[in-house]
Amino acid sequence: MTRLKAIPRAHLIAGLCLVALLVYPVINPWQPYPQAVMLLAFLLAVQASSWNIISGYAGYISLGHSMFLGLGSYTVGIVAARWGVNPLWIAPLGGVTAVVVAVLIGSVVLRTRGHAFVIITIAMLLAAQILAVNFKSFTKGSDGITLDLPFWDRDFQNIPFYYAFLILMVLTVLFSAWIRRTKLGTGLVAIREDEGKAASIGVDTTRFKIVGYAASSFFIGVAGGVYAYYLTFINPVGSFAILGSVTIVLAALVGGRGTLYGPVIGAFIVQVVSEAATVYGGGGNARVLVFGLALMVVVLFLPKGILPTVQAWWRARHPEKVEYTDQAGALSRTRVAVRERTEPSPAPAQGEVLLDVRGVSKRFGGLTAVDNADLTVRQGTITALIGPNGSGKTTLFNLISGGMQADSGEIWFDGRRIDGLRPWTRGHLGLGRTFQVTRLFKEMTVQENVVAPLPDSRWRTMLSDAVHGHEAARARELLDTVGLGRFADQPAGALSYGQQKLVELAQVLMLEPKLILLDEPAGGVNPSLLGRLTEVIRELNRSGVTFLVVEHNIPLVLDLCDPVVVFSHGAPIAEGPPSRIRTDPVVLDAYLGDDWADHGEDGPGDNGHGTTAAAREAVQ
Repeated sequence: MTRLKAIPRAHLIAGLCLVALLVYPVINPWQPYPQAVMLLAFLLAVQASSWNIISGYAGYISLGHSMFLGLGSYTVGIVAARWGVNPLWIAPLGGVTAVVVAVLIGSVVLRTRGHAFVIITIAMLLAAQILAVNFKSFTKGSDGITLDLPFWDRDFQNIPFYYAFLILMVLTVLFSAWIRRTKLGTGLVAIREDEGKAASIGVDTTRFKIVGYAASSFFIGVAGGVYAYYLTFINPVGSFAILGSVTIVLAALVGGRGTLYGPVIGAFIVQVVSEAATVYGGGGNARVLVFGLALMVVVLFLPKGILPTVQAWWRARHPEKVEYTDQAGALSRTRVAVRERTEPSPAPAQGEVLLDVRGVSKRFGGLTAVDNADLTVRQGTITALIGPNGSGKTTLFNLISGGMQADSGEIWFDGRRIDGLRPWTRGHLGLGRTFQVTRLFKEMTVQENVVAPLPDSRWRTMLSDAVHGHEAARARELLDTVGLGRFADQPAGALSYGQQKLVELAQVLMLEPKLILLDEPAGGVNPSLLGRLTEVIRELNRSGVTFLVVEHNIPLVLDLCDPVVVFSHGAPIAEGPPSRIRTDPVVLDAYLGDDWADHGEDGPGDNGHGTTAAAREAVQ
């Protein structure tokens, strides 16, 4: 009984529904029409759940996914007709064909996104239809391909197809659930939420999207082979119909895009409504009208779909008890676990150059944000980069991490030139960063946010379990380090801004970094925790992590960092230890002001704890 209670309610309901579907043909074996409606609902559920992998998880909306059903149908139909093989035995060939085509197409079309991607997928569907019409030697053109009737007795009618499509639906849902549990799944959702941020934490967005697109095609292709045998006839117009793709999208939207069971629920609803419109509404035109109205209703009134709406309603009436964390106590720990990199490379000796920025410039039209800047960060230091707003500090961070490409100059990291590398490759080399305004994946849980980073490009890492296993355990350990372990299962968007800053730090640590670019780490963090946060950074530094810090809390910078680099007008104007920077006339004139030269070590307006009134206001 205890184990039964541990099973999520959604899985229990799904299990009960599956039992009912399994016994239905046994209870009612002599009515082929309801069986036909149900098996078509299973087929639509296979397509909607598969579509959900690339369009629900990754956010790349495809309006041409019915192309894979046609490819599977034609592959199996051509082989079966030419060599006399039963289509059921070779149905997986349809899935293989779909995957091969998806990889070839995805390598090109997934370089675009938004409206361009949608239009290209429609174009590919129409192109497949044209090819099927014109390659008559293979497809018999508009005449189509006729297959042999099923080999079983007519008394069984639709029952074998019923179970075949039911099995495919179950396998598709299980496959989708497995993907969502892996780092591949968290990476796909990260791409949907913020593709630039996903790349910065080591997610190879190109590979992930291609793999996701291919994964979303396999079971549709297999189902296409079975569907061809069910119809015993294949033609270009029926196999590559745009209405089929619209139906797939509608099913996923109705049930809830991005959820596990939403596309299945939507498929059953859409199929029943479609059948009712065809029977009682006078034919196919009524069905098209109903689909159009349904799309409008969903977009206007149920933008997240039925399942997420019901779940939100239930949570609002049955709120979970939130247990608040003593962040001060958690952050006071002095031991911070830092794991060695999976693929260790010879680390620079203490004091050797780790990051070397040479003559880098970045212009936006007539504005020069970074102007022939040079910057050196040595191994084992906590280097500060300070300067007035608009001086180019964050732009320089973007150039180093790969969020932007420099117009000129070179960037070297750990002895390797990286300015031509993609952001995820830089992450795999041990370069991590946080952002001035936190960019967590708000709809993912806190633990998923920390599990999502990939410290290397190995397939084993990409397919590792994000819920259990060593990756999840490592994420829990890092969350405990920043005092947020109790919030692991909470949506990241529900945390306070300061808590999100801490989660982002834990997220970067998952990369096993050699250098962390911290962009205003004190921003939004309770001032009473700044001293403890400083100790966490120092402990990480003692464990071998180097830091480059952009921060406006000058007392914190002078207490924590050495050396300090001052940026102004896109280039460094001074560099040295805090004691020299605080008295440098050039720095006082450009940034700190004369008050810093006239006060003691803590600076003007200090409260005795290294935080000025202006700094306290900034971090609050």
